[in-house]
Amino acid sequence: MNMADASGATSSRRQRKSWKTALFAVLALTSWSSACNDQRQGDPELELPALRLTLPADWQRETPSSAMRAAQARVPGPDGGAELTVFHFGEGKGGSVAENLQRWVDQMEFAPGASTRREELSIHGFTVYWVDFAGTLKAGTMGMGPAEPLADARMLGAIVEGPGGPWYFKLVGPSSAVGPQREAFLRMLETIRTR
Repeated sequence: MNMADASGATSSRRQRKSWKTALFAVLALTSWSSACNDQRQGDPELELPALRLTLPADWQRETPSSAMRAAQARVPGPDGGAELTVFHFGEGKGGSVAENLQRWVDQMEFAPGASTRREELSIHGFTVYWVDFAGTLKAGTMGMGPAEPLADARMLGAIVEGPGGPWYFKLVGPSSAVGPQREAFLRMLETIRTR
């Protein structure tokens, strides 16, 4: 073997070693990134603009299905479970509390004589308006809500006002799935704090 062949073989080995090192680094970084993303998805801490809170342990955070959603979670339960959606349109944006509560009322068809529950709470300096509605959830428009009306549905909603807000929380699904989560929803609201 002459000197040129030996030099070329050494150079080729160095290139393979550099290539293997780079491949290993990419694979390690990909695994680390994936693990961080999995941890973020399973993390009960939900951080929103200027606000954070803790999701109930069995609620599974999901990647929002729409750019309008600040966050969403799948809530386990019978009949397919329920879905939590969180909206934030920017400080002072999204309409008044009364307009949004009416929008939520308009998404439901109530049985004659049905009552709705509305309350105002103060939690860590935030004003929280929350509702509990039961009835038929109307078919959604513009990709929001169910494709078909959902009979025997329930909606727990909260509008959180404070610096950086408002934020809009809605837990919607079959009554059989949402009803047992009522206390968990209220406990979640009690964890609201500034970032």
